[in-house]
Amino acid sequence: MEFRKYFSKFLQKRKKLTEQESRLCSELSAIIGFNVQNIDIYKEAFSLKKYKSKNYERLEFLGDTVLGTIISSHLFSIYPKANEGFLTQMKSKIVNRKNLNRLGDEFHITDFIQNKTIHNPGVNISGNLFEAFIGAIFLDFGYEVCQKVVLEKMFTPEQINRLEHKIVSYKSLLLEWSQKKKVDIRYETNEEKREGNNFTFRCNIWIGNRKAASALESSKKKAEEKAAQRVFYMLNKKRKGG
Repeated sequence: MEFRKYFSKFLQKRKKLTEQESRLCSELSAIIGFNVQNIDIYKEAFSLKKYKSKNYERLEFLGDTVLGTIISSHLFSIYPKANEGFLTQMKSKIVNRKNLNRLGDEFHITDFIQNKTIHNPGVNISGNLFEAFIGAIFLDFGYEVCQKVVLEKMFTPEQINRLEHKIVSYKSLLLEWSQKKKVDIRYETNEEKREGNNFTFRCNIWIGNRKAASALESSKKKAEEKAAQRVFYMLNKKRKGG
């Protein structure tokens, strides 16, 4: 394997494992389907950020890139007639943060954290560690094995087919619709003060000179997405003659 030769400096000789390392090795091998070769890579992948210590972030960066390549190549292969826009949307559905967090939770990724005394690792820690895990598999086994694990155990054909019809962003759908129909869409989002000094965001969506929908949420992004969803359902209902 060319990639494995290139990263040979990361591979270490087998060493006598501690009881904790042996348990981690066994649990990870069961997920991967191959016997872990270098447990230290995985320990780094599941180490949270701490002052002057190795942590998951570098492997997360690597895993993000490797995962993107594997998924892009796979989509290019299974959708031979699809255009660039469809492939980009499909990739986004598969590797978006919400889906990665879900997969991280399914594989109980946070159970493998090495330094659990660190508090508040962040809401996306499951997805971040999942990507670091992919990076560790890549370094331990090379691209071909990593690709096999990703496509056979993590992103199965059934999961990808299910995501094909899933809507990730109503704003994106609304933008596509407006460009196709040559209609001007405008988002008007303002912060509103509520009781107890709490703030919310109200988004109004205008289609031309007509206000099409309004939504109130805890963040600007959520308000705009909810308003776009309401417009989408309204347009869909009109199209069906409802």
